[in-house]
Amino acid sequence: MNSKVKDYLFYFFSALLLLSAVLHINGWSFTPYIYAFASLGLATLFLANPYKGDNFRLKRLNIQRAIAALMLPVSAWLLYKKMNEWVVCLLVSAILQTYVIFIRDYEEKKKNHGDNQQSE
Repeated sequence: MNSKVKDYLFYFFSALLLLSAVLHINGWSFTPYIYAFASLGLATLFLANPYKGDNFRLKRLNIQRAIAALMLPVSAWLLYKKMNEWVVCLLVSAILQTYVIFIRDYEEKKKNHGDNQQSE
């Protein structure tokens, strides 16, 4: 799949997830279904893009990202069952994903910087 398509799908599912969470606070009855659709879409996007390199830290970060992705459908199930713990699962998933994004970017910059020094 094209990188731009993946980006647009990520933006779409993320916005849909946020919108459904906000609408659920307002008490709309159909929001668990929208939330479940968005969470399954995001989980699919995250799990369908594995890391294929040799860097151990990036492999570990990819595992953490997979755990965060799997927590989204769990939070959707908890939302459907009307359990308030869905917020905790969503929060933990968001924190893990944020951590992975920043550390992964740092590791890739460090790797690219090291590659540039070796080639000189």
